Amino acid sequence: MTFDTPISRAGSHCVKWDMLEPLYGLKPDEGLAMWVADMEFKPPQVVQDALQKMLDHGVYGYFGDDTAYLDAIRWWMSNRHGWEVQPDWIFTTHGLVNGTALCVHSYTQPGDAVILMTPVYHAFARIIKAAGREVTECPLTLQDGLAQIDTADWEKRLTGREKMLILCSPHNPGGRVWTTDELRAVADFCVKHDLILVSDEIHHDLVYPGQKHTVMALAAPQIADRLVIMTATTKTFNIAGAHIGNVIIADPALRKTFANTMNAMGISPNSFGMHMATAAYSPEGAAWVDALMRYLDGNRQVFDDGVNAIPGLRSTRLEATYLAWVDFSGTGMAQGEFIDRVQKTAKIATNHGASFGTGGETFLRFNLACPRAQVVDAVARLERAFADLQ
Repeated sequence: MTFDTPISRAGSHCVKWDMLEPLYGLKPDEGLAMWVADMEFKPPQVVQDALQKMLDHGVYGYFGDDTAYLDAIRWWMSNRHGWEVQPDWIFTTHGLVNGTALCVHSYTQPGDAVILMTPVYHAFARIIKAAGREVTECPLTLQDGLAQIDTADWEKRLTGREKMLILCSPHNPGGRVWTTDELRAVADFCVKHDLILVSDEIHHDLVYPGQKHTVMALAAPQIADRLVIMTATTKTFNIAGAHIGNVIIADPALRKTFANTMNAMGISPNSFGMHMATAAYSPEGAAWVDALMRYLDGNRQVFDDGVNAIPGLRSTRLEATYLAWVDFSGTGMAQGEFIDRVQKTAKIATNHGASFGTGGETFLRFNLACPRAQVVDAVARLERAFADLQ
């Protein structure tokens, strides 16, 4: 398994590279696409083999008999996360943005509010607002550059219309792996305010050495009657285009409500995604993830060492994810100026921190899931773009 081999994605209908010029004014041969959260790597061979088997068969009909798929999910959750899942708890959605939207429609009404721990994945706020609900921002605090939970501060921000809290665990952006005590604090907050807790754990396999992700269901089993957990193969194995995710609900009443929403919207699985996910959740897939995380750990170190040597820039020490979160506040520059330096001078496309909500205004997010040579190039470009500060 090698991750050093560059793969050209330009012209492949890849949003990350083919939208580089329309959105950022950068041609693919001059710019670095470090924005969209997918990887520049092929998935494990076992996934490629599953697709090849489908191609060799040559008939692409409706998917049926999901026993192997459900068994693969249960095996993965048990072996990688110590969580025993029952097959009837699992719903298959078209990715977890879709899963989140289904939760919002299932458990809230127009005019209700949903709590987000900002800065956080930008799609959450978009779908909440599009559904006619409100966003209540409960900003994370920073301590030694790491995001921290402050439920006492959250108490002051509630409007009384909140019905749901969406937790990103591990957190995107910022890469925090929440401790068991932190997860329990969130759970207690949800009990106190009678909130449905939707725990998006899509990054739970992308955890660095020395860190351990805890599934919310294990951290706070007492809140099963208000807990929905979302997981997916897509982020872990770089198969986001398969648009497949798992919404896992232990409580029968919550399951019934969610099933009604799924049925009302006529949602059924994508057969390609089902075969890819089944293949990925396997011993071969596990070995690939272990190798991936060793490689990403090296990328993280190269990026952090380089960026943190540039005066005014600080790269958050990631505990999970491949999404570096860089603070430019130390430059003293206005948001527009440091964005221009990164985008127009360094020619790097990133996600702007303000899009993640309150607390992200001085940050940019960089995708490190690429060959190491690209990370080295990105650091060199940033050094040149901010050379006058050195």
